[in-house]
Amino acid sequence: MSSMEVTNLTREKLRKMFAEGKRFDGRKLDEFRDLKIEFDVSNQAEGSARVRLGKTEVVVGIKLGFGEPYPDSPDKGNLMVSADLLPLASPRFEHGPPGFNAIELPRLVDRAIRASDVINLSDLVIEEGKKVWTVFVDLYPINDDGNLIDAASFGAIAALKKAVLPLLDKDGKIDHKTKSTNPVPLAKDIAPISFSFFKLGDSLILDPTREEQEASEARITFGISTFEGKPMVNSCQKYGEDLFSQEEIEKAMSLLPVKFEEINKKLKSVL
Repeated sequence: MSSMEVTNLTREKLRKMFAEGKRFDGRKLDEFRDLKIEFDVSNQAEGSARVRLGKTEVVVGIKLGFGEPYPDSPDKGNLMVSADLLPLASPRFEHGPPGFNAIELPRLVDRAIRASDVINLSDLVIEEGKKVWTVFVDLYPINDDGNLIDAASFGAIAALKKAVLPLLDKDGKIDHKTKSTNPVPLAKDIAPISFSFFKLGDSLILDPTREEQEASEARITFGISTFEGKPMVNSCQKYGEDLFSQEEIEKAMSLLPVKFEEINKKLKSVL
């Protein structure tokens, strides 16, 4: 799961603890760490949020700019998600071309957002087929202590919910000096977020610390939103060599509505 593997002794210790329903920090196997969210952490972004999930910390910024629509969707605006994994966040991140994690992280966040239709992309059209708004979602991990994917997805929707459309001046250019109050067009009551289940032995855990994540043998990430008021899986991606049994998938699926309600309630309390 990582280029900096934990020792076999640590992995076996964690395997035994998980089998007994225990974790080093005293949490249950399906229990998240403390979640804290701050807003307006960037003066230059159209929307921004800082998420702390335990010691894992991610800053998300939303910027909007002009662009041409994609050829297959001339009547819709664009969405682009990117991530910058800097060494200051973790000794596992290195300078240079993006590695697998730097590609997978924004891809999973993008997929969760896009598949939920939370952004009304048709409302971002300025001139059909020629000019549209592009929503840029930039992910900046500040400290990686495990479960960056879920933390980043929480931050992305939080920042989007607070984002505004820039104002235009008389020449049709973006007015960077005046702060807008026009929100980015979002569907109501939809908050796409991800939940990643990590497997070690026969145990599944949520929200691992870095040590727990590195000891894990596989991961499956679900993108969840709501449809007609009920949780719905929009996306799914597996990582790692080990397989998930039907029983394990069913267990994860049974937990998803409960955990979605739990995290969604926390998000709603601050939005």
